[in-house]
Amino acid sequence: MRRTPKDIEQSARMISRRGLILGGGMLVFGGILGARMRHLQVDQADQFRLLAEENRINIRLLPPARGLVFDRKGVLIAGNEQNYRVVMIRDEVDDPEQVLQNLAKIIPLTNEDLDKAREELRKRSRLVPVTIADRLSWEDLSQVAVNAPALPGITPEFGLSRYYPQEGDFAHILGYVGPVSDYDLSKLVVVDPVLQIPKFQIGKSGVETKLEGALRGKAGTKRIEVNAAGRVMRELGRDESQKGVSVRLTIDAKLQNFAQARMIGESSAAVVIDVENGDLLAMASAPSFDPNKFVRGISVADYKDLTDNIYRPLANKTVQGQYPPGSTFKMVTALAALENGHVVPEETVYCGGATKVAGRRFHCWKRGGHGKMNLRNSLKQSCDLYYYDMAQRVGIDKISEMANILGLGVRDDLPMSAVAEGLTPTKQWKRENRAAEWVVGDSLNASIGQGFVLATPLQLAVMTARIATNRKVIPRLIRSVDDRDEPVHEPEPLGISTSSMRAIQDAMFAVGNEQRGTAYRSRIADETMRMSGKTGTSQVRNITAAERARGVFRNEDLPWERRDHALFVGFAPADKPKYAIAVVVEHGGGGSKAAAPIARDIMLAAQTDDLPPLSAYPASQRARIESAFEELQLRDFETAPKKGSQA
Repeated sequence: MRRTPKDIEQSARMISRRGLILGGGMLVFGGILGARMRHLQVDQADQFRLLAEENRINIRLLPPARGLVFDRKGVLIAGNEQNYRVVMIRDEVDDPEQVLQNLAKIIPLTNEDLDKAREELRKRSRLVPVTIADRLSWEDLSQVAVNAPALPGITPEFGLSRYYPQEGDFAHILGYVGPVSDYDLSKLVVVDPVLQIPKFQIGKSGVETKLEGALRGKAGTKRIEVNAAGRVMRELGRDESQKGVSVRLTIDAKLQNFAQARMIGESSAAVVIDVENGDLLAMASAPSFDPNKFVRGISVADYKDLTDNIYRPLANKTVQGQYPPGSTFKMVTALAALENGHVVPEETVYCGGATKVAGRRFHCWKRGGHGKMNLRNSLKQSCDLYYYDMAQRVGIDKISEMANILGLGVRDDLPMSAVAEGLTPTKQWKRENRAAEWVVGDSLNASIGQGFVLATPLQLAVMTARIATNRKVIPRLIRSVDDRDEPVHEPEPLGISTSSMRAIQDAMFAVGNEQRGTAYRSRIADETMRMSGKTGTSQVRNITAAERARGVFRNEDLPWERRDHALFVGFAPADKPKYAIAVVVEHGGGGSKAAAPIARDIMLAAQTDDLPPLSAYPASQRARIESAFEELQLRDFETAPKKGSQA
């Protein structure tokens, strides 16, 4: 049928309308598309350019070498050893589980190792290298390199790991390092990016943690180009890491080793200090432990052996151990009485073996008493009743004030873990901490270093150094940092009269060098090295009236944990002091029997810088001493690594 002109005209109008609608739609769509393209190509060009670069270039951290630690003479005591390891970068592998299984066929990996690796891969960024295995042998590392095509994302690496060549000698001073934990990270306000590297080592205790910031160093970076599959194409550049600082301690490794060896078999501590400048020359805590086991990952069995040991090898007894100082505290009481005008050295006090105060009997260690005692003889023979009398005259607050002057009850500022403050009680202290008033019996107990009084071996050594010099000797542990010597401050006068201090020094000389002195059996025969000192025995149990009536049990007849602590403090040479020492033997019994012989040997080693010469001992003791020295397990420091031998 033929279309009429009217139909043709109407059809043309409809086509024109549709064309306009379609064209308008296309125009709108084109405008939107153009605007979007402009937004992507112009407005967001920088952002997409950056994303493209990040896909092409990766930046990886270069861990720094940890700073080395030396003794005062340059003997290496904390170094770094080569560590072979393999790492995986999650971003460079499609099937990490398959790669782990392939790797386990090449090198020894336990199920526990694999589980840890999976957990780290899950937690860490896809770009962060995760350590799958470390401390590998060269043969294992070679096997990984040979099988590289079957191990995408796996990279063999050569790193450094901490090691301690002196093993247990410095364990309590240096502490040890270990992998960064989530707990470590939670304590930090600002997290160093290098700490995000799995198994990166940081200080966990001791000097290692107190000087962590300086010893750690600063991480470097390297820029690598990768292809679309994530494979490394080439290294584009690097900024080398900065190794940590080198630190030199005041400790003498040879003396430290002798002290540790001399105390084998005991639960004890010994501190030696240079009285002229406060340098700590030895800080030995026995028994010790091998910190290398913690660095490498200590086994459950080894750790249980340490924690179950009643001698507490993990505790640093030199600064953490707080003990009643016993009779080593009597110099404090005597000085308080002298300086406050309550006694003169020649005045005597009668000791009949016991005295009754406020309805309670207080006993001297010598059941029959000492008779008339002046200051010199009271220290020489360690008469308790003399100091009971002094305590009633001078009062506890003056005694505690003198104790603080001598360094007791004061926390020493050293880069070590858990340095204890000790305790020198006062009336106010008891009201605030025991909700009770001070009584005279408290003063009597405190006067002989019992009751509430507590001190660390370090504090006792500082006290002895101050008595030896009448100056405020301040202990220090760091001798230099990166060959820059730490300042040595001239000790200030204590403010104690010369006459009072000389009276104490003379009495301490009598303790170790005159018959009836409590340390006479541990005297030094060589007059050029003679030692002044004071023995101490502190009770850890109450002695009942019934026990006193039938006779007090000997320490040898009691279980070890109920025996008295043994203590000794001293300085030498007696006429011109150079060294001061404090020794505590936990549950060792009497100070004259257990602590004084150890102190004599260590003091002789300090003065001679060698194995103590037999000529320095009384002739009757030389055969026994020679036999005992032959059994000591001493290190050869002639071949020990020295400063400059390690990078």
